Amino acid sequence: MRWRGREESSNVEDRRGIGGAGLAVGGGLGSVVILVIALLFGVDPSQLLNSGQEGGPGPATQTGQQPTNPQEDEMVKFVRVVVRDTEKVWGDIFQKSGRQYREPRLEIFSQQTQSACGVAGASVGPFYCPADQKIYIDLSFYDEMKRRFRAPGDFAQAYVIAHEVGHHVQNLLGTSGKVDALQRRAGEAQANRLSVMLELQADCYAGVWGFYEQQHGIIEPGDIEEALNAASAIGDDRLQKEAQGYVVPDSFTHGSSEQRARWFRQGFESGDTRRCDTFNARGL
Repeated sequence: MRWRGREESSNVEDRRGIGGAGLAVGGGLGSVVILVIALLFGVDPSQLLNSGQEGGPGPATQTGQQPTNPQEDEMVKFVRVVVRDTEKVWGDIFQKSGRQYREPRLEIFSQQTQSACGVAGASVGPFYCPADQKIYIDLSFYDEMKRRFRAPGDFAQAYVIAHEVGHHVQNLLGTSGKVDALQRRAGEAQANRLSVMLELQADCYAGVWGFYEQQHGIIEPGDIEEALNAASAIGDDRLQKEAQGYVVPDSFTHGSSEQRARWFRQGFESGDTRRCDTFNARGL
């Protein structure tokens, strides 16, 4: 991905070295389960972030000076460039449809932070909080992608951000709110299926972003394969198999490896958000 020397977003907050007060994330779920759930991307943070806490989370407090890690500093620049690219792409798409795109903010944190959805620890992984319209990410997640899930590459890392921006788009369009309302009235199996539809649509939106990146000459050979590999690596079936040794399709909340990769490709090959209507698709 050709990203060096390009325009950076002003909507990225670098809060490395600044932590939020409160207990570490985990509660009674256990760190392994929390990690598996969170690595699926887009998990509803309000269901996980405050688990096991007594009282409300405290305010963010300064815990030290920001680190001067050259490798991390380079990654922060990369994140800023990717976020700026998403701002331009979605700004244009919204404008063409007669809407105004409201840009999300992205917070880079280390170890723990305070969001409007609760206190988040690094093990939660990247997530979007609709309450404050912010994306949160601890850069150590990218190391986890490379080491544990064998999904390296800068475009794989960009896909993570583009997927979370996809959730922001869903929030702006009212899709997230409608799904939430339906889930509240549905049984567990149907609620899970609605969640899968929401997540696969976010994957497709990430693909749409990739389509425009290709049009602008930013994508390099092998980049799309990196994104497809990342999408496949965090499918429900693969993660369940790794965590418990067997797969329970009715419990899927994000989609199988094949589905996630296929919906990303659908968005990438079409560049058309209308092709991302997972809710009315004949099959997922």
